[in-house]
Amino acid sequence: MKKILIVDDERRMVDLVELFLKPQGFKCVKVLDGKEALHVIRTQEIHLVILDIMMPGMDGFEVCTEIRKLSTVPVLMLTAREGKEEVVKGLTLGADDYVTKPFDEEELVARVQALLRRVPEPAPVGVTTDGYRLDPEGYALVWDAGQVHLTMKEYKLVEAMMKHPKRTYSREQLLAIGWGYDSYTDPRTVDSHIRNLRDKLKKADFPIAQFLVTVWGIGYRWK
Repeated sequence: MKKILIVDDERRMVDLVELFLKPQGFKCVKVLDGKEALHVIRTQEIHLVILDIMMPGMDGFEVCTEIRKLSTVPVLMLTAREGKEEVVKGLTLGADDYVTKPFDEEELVARVQALLRRVPEPAPVGVTTDGYRLDPEGYALVWDAGQVHLTMKEYKLVEAMMKHPKRTYSREQLLAIGWGYDSYTDPRTVDSHIRNLRDKLKKADFPIAQFLVTVWGIGYRWK
């Protein structure tokens, strides 16, 4: 299921866009400001962003600029004006298309689908480092002496930390990665999953203590 991030400071507008997209089989993540949007981009797999230009604080142009530093995800901008300058500026900053408010439901859906068709489906790519790797098809950690099959959540947590080995992830960040941004799960649940992961890998003779580090008071890091 494709996940669409909807960014607009008006609750009515994000709800309306979701109303149009959900019947088409899209999952929608709704946020009301730019900073929250960037947090979602950093912590979730988003397939397309629908971004309003006119927002207080961090406007759509600034958000688009920051998104492009983090991702190549398609960006569809919403503009309340038909003026060429605003459209050209958005496209220059990295937006892929635009829709003018008030927009037609069929046009919005068609533009979203057209943008998604331009993005090729990526082949699964594992993470390889220091003589071991993640197998994205088998959800397993594989090394010279063996392998361990991981649950979906375990795989997501290990994958995120292995991709950024010098980065410390907070419980909240790992919760968003493993359970989803809109999860109401207690962040301490991450601790029990990490504990189970350590036990599983230790029993399989993987030197987990060398790699998975607890950063007290913050979270976890893969070194």
